[in-house]
Amino acid sequence: MSAAKNGADRGSPAASNSGEQRDYVTMTIADQLFGIPVLTVQDVLGPQNIARVPLAPKEVAGSLNLRGRIVTAIDVRPRLGLPRREGGKAAMSVVVEHENELYSLLVDSVGEVLSLNSRDYQRNPPTLDPRLRDFSDGIYRLNGSLLVVLSVASLLDFGNRSDAA
Repeated sequence: MSAAKNGADRGSPAASNSGEQRDYVTMTIADQLFGIPVLTVQDVLGPQNIARVPLAPKEVAGSLNLRGRIVTAIDVRPRLGLPRREGGKAAMSVVVEHENELYSLLVDSVGEVLSLNSRDYQRNPPTLDPRLRDFSDGIYRLNGSLLVVLSVASLLDFGNRSDAA
């Protein structure tokens, strides 16, 4: 992930020339493009060995060992109210830190780091799927597709929200 962080550093001079740039790690979940601010991402991992946690909520896929630290793995699909991955396809892990704990967000695939101009950022439109609205900070429209900016804090807040499913 250090390459992505270095890329964010290289984007800094451009930020002063064309307005503020925001860098996002992009990922795909159920054919939808999502982004998470690059500074919240600790690591990106391929398929991992995940140990199930008995009696955990359906969104908690289990836990994994990351260089000696136990990390809670959150399956983002059920968290967003989407069906489970088809055909046993392996998930990628985007490791984020939230309130001094590490979490692995399980997604379908991880893309590139995009530097986007803050002027292109928009609040959630009323037409955004309600399942996504609860977990989205806003959107960017990109050449015919929509990048939904995920709120890591909302994704990991299990106590203050009732399950839609």
